[in-house]
Amino acid sequence: MTQPLCLSVAELTCERDERYLFRALNFSLNPGEILQISGPNGSGKTTLMRVVAGLSLDFTGALFWCGEPIDEDRPGFHASLLYLGHHPGVKPTMTPEENLRWAMGLHRNDLSRDDIWAALAKVRLTGFEDVPCYQLSAGQNRRVALARLFLAQQPLWILDEPFTAIDRQGITELELALVQHAENGGMVMVTTHHEMTFDYSGFRTLVLGGSR
Repeated sequence: MTQPLCLSVAELTCERDERYLFRALNFSLNPGEILQISGPNGSGKTTLMRVVAGLSLDFTGALFWCGEPIDEDRPGFHASLLYLGHHPGVKPTMTPEENLRWAMGLHRNDLSRDDIWAALAKVRLTGFEDVPCYQLSAGQNRRVALARLFLAQQPLWILDEPFTAIDRQGITELELALVQHAENGGMVMVTTHHEMTFDYSGFRTLVLGGSR
């Protein structure tokens, strides 16, 4: 029987320069939930995101996906994961359309130009689809990266500071996208200094560098 979707960590510990960023951390993330990782600068938020996403192996403890250790099927876990890092990860010499086709290529090869342009329209980049990204502002480049959310089919989103450099309207639209993904059975793990304004029953906060 296929195990239900669930991400869980057990006794997760990470030490840097003889200092614990986090120690014996335990939590789970289930379909329909949004988990915000918060805490002061230097508390290990980005490190935690990278550990869970499989980008850092500098930790002790265990990670589980669908009830099984992630190490036993990393390709299967990564196929279920959309990770957006603190930096947009946009290639400046490529256009928004080219960036999205390249970024989504590992997961989807069925995207049409209309699909990509529709995603860019949702982040208010209509008219900039074929403009080299070095000509775009920091906020526009961030929105190129965020357009992946509207093309993704992965159930688990791990988003590190996605609200950086976007305006008030963009913040509202991104909050709505997170809630809609969760309402459709997805899972969201997000770091941000932004105070969420939505009222969603599946929203939780995990604080690092203080009480948990």
